[in-house]
Amino acid sequence: MIAPVRPAEPGRRPTRRSSEEDVARVPSHSTPGRSLVTRRALSDIVRAATLGSYGVTGFAAGPVGRLAGALGITQPGLRLDLSSGIAIELHLTVAYGLPVAEVARQVDSAVRYAIKRSVGREVDRIAIHVGALRYQPGALPPAGGRPDEIRPDDEVRRTQPEPARAGRDAS
Repeated sequence: MIAPVRPAEPGRRPTRRSSEEDVARVPSHSTPGRSLVTRRALSDIVRAATLGSYGVTGFAAGPVGRLAGALGITQPGLRLDLSSGIAIELHLTVAYGLPVAEVARQVDSAVRYAIKRSVGREVDRIAIHVGALRYQPGALPPAGGRPDEIRPDDEVRRTQPEPARAGRDAS
């Protein structure tokens, strides 16, 4: 970082300030005032907190919402109302097989915490709508499989280990 140049006194050259002087000029007490947070910043905070929650696979939106999101006009599946406090409406897709109510509770908690931590304000209302369940099957096992592979539907039998032989093999 380049230190600012101190104005020259008559008959002297300008000198640079030391970093100790810069630290001394920074106020150490908080000053009451205003801060402005854009709608886009709030939607980015909400989007990150939502997608980071376990069980959320994405935002649900219709074709018009997806087109508006691709053009950068709106964020699909996310609606913010800042007229009287912070009101958030989410349309989500959730992973199939997970309890939907628990995923919604997790999203609610994550969004409230993220807004409180980054902006310093409480969220007045959050509405979470689950638009779809997304099923993502895993990879199928190979058709032939290995002969020594145990499958879940196989009957497992214990075999006795071969007895140890003393001496050399006679073959």
